[in-house]
Amino acid sequence: MLYQELQPVDSFKLKMASPFSDYDRQLLTLFYQPLIGPQAMSLFMSFWADAEREKENEFNHYYLMNLLTMPLGQVFEARISLEAIGLLRTYCRTVGDDRSFVYELLAPMDAKSFFDDPLLSTFLFSKIGEQAYRGLRNRFLDENLVEGTYKEVSRTFLDVYKPIRSGASEQVDETGDIKGRNESKGIQIAHSDFDFNLLRSGLSEQMVPKSSLASVSKELIEKLAFLYSLTPIDMQKVIMMALDENLRLPENRVRKAAVDYYKTNISQNVPTIEKVFTKERAIPIEEPKSREDKFIFYMENTAPREMLKDYTGNEPLPVDVELAERLVTVHGFPIGVVNVLLHYIIIRNDGKITKNYAERIASHWANKKIATAKEAMEISRKEHDQYIKWQNEGSKKSTSKRKPTRVEKVPEWFYQNDEEKVQQPVSDVDPSIDEKRRQLLEKLDAMRSGVK
Repeated sequence: MLYQELQPVDSFKLKMASPFSDYDRQLLTLFYQPLIGPQAMSLFMSFWADAEREKENEFNHYYLMNLLTMPLGQVFEARISLEAIGLLRTYCRTVGDDRSFVYELLAPMDAKSFFDDPLLSTFLFSKIGEQAYRGLRNRFLDENLVEGTYKEVSRTFLDVYKPIRSGASEQVDETGDIKGRNESKGIQIAHSDFDFNLLRSGLSEQMVPKSSLASVSKELIEKLAFLYSLTPIDMQKVIMMALDENLRLPENRVRKAAVDYYKTNISQNVPTIEKVFTKERAIPIEEPKSREDKFIFYMENTAPREMLKDYTGNEPLPVDVELAERLVTVHGFPIGVVNVLLHYIIIRNDGKITKNYAERIASHWANKKIATAKEAMEISRKEHDQYIKWQNEGSKKSTSKRKPTRVEKVPEWFYQNDEEKVQQPVSDVDPSIDEKRRQLLEKLDAMRSGVK
């Protein structure tokens, strides 16, 4: 299901209406990083660096996988975390089989707006604890205003300027839109099912004037109801608690009343916000059971560069990385297919990757429309004899008529790993190759926890 949302070959461009400042960097690091985690933060900072280039560039998502050393699933989860917190807007366009994205970076909310938002401030409190939260809040307080030692004496615009009539009849051209600072508006509660009619029906005009209730934004009521699990009936009581002596509803009193009601009637513990989108809807992943399932899971969730590094234990050659990128970008293969192809050639060719041999097999797979790691493994088994012939055609040894003294080397997955299937004879396994396979399999469990 991930490939319905995103593929490595999908292209993207970056949009940022105005440069970010050092103040924005502080807000991102101190306020947002505890909420979104290091992976989403790394993705945003990478977007920020690329968006500041003078020339607009187009990238594909394979570039992000290599840059961040993340599988595609983790890149997608990091992206939707940025979207949910209000730091990124994503736009998609599909033309035929080609899909492209535009990622618009939004500047973080300023400190005051952040702490005034009940969802963001409570989310941060639950992540970093009371002591750190209070310290962070005090850091951004305006000490002069708190101490009350200063009063504002600034002149207004009308104090300084006044309009003067002119005899000229020229008009200013005001057509076209002006770019502004694309700042985050915070967490948006879309498609809320909160029943405002039920809330209003339980509040009489004598007790709560309609004008007072109208002064409280619907967004604030929705956020408080969501955060503290309040029903419209609960919210009626919160509104009654928040009324001041003039029957008005200042928003700070509404927020405080919601907190008091929650502590009195629901729980003394601060509410927490759990990420559930990817667990329930976006990328449902079944637990791999057999060794082959685990191998397929690894192949489909690991960048080719990392797969080559895991297998050889060394940094892959630049020419091999370029070949992997070509298979993704030119042939349009998913990551899993590229990994199986490279793995097959490494084993068949004593650890070496031959570009012409790889391109020939890739062309064959493209004609067969191979789209998954499992399909790639199956066609490798089915067409193995043909691939041996192609390899011999490109080898100087192809003229030799001697019969091989040992069975041709093939990957372990070539012999299907179910117990009822025939296994590769032990006597024909190169000990060094077998040790590398064992090390690779040991990394599968670690990779599983990193791509969920």
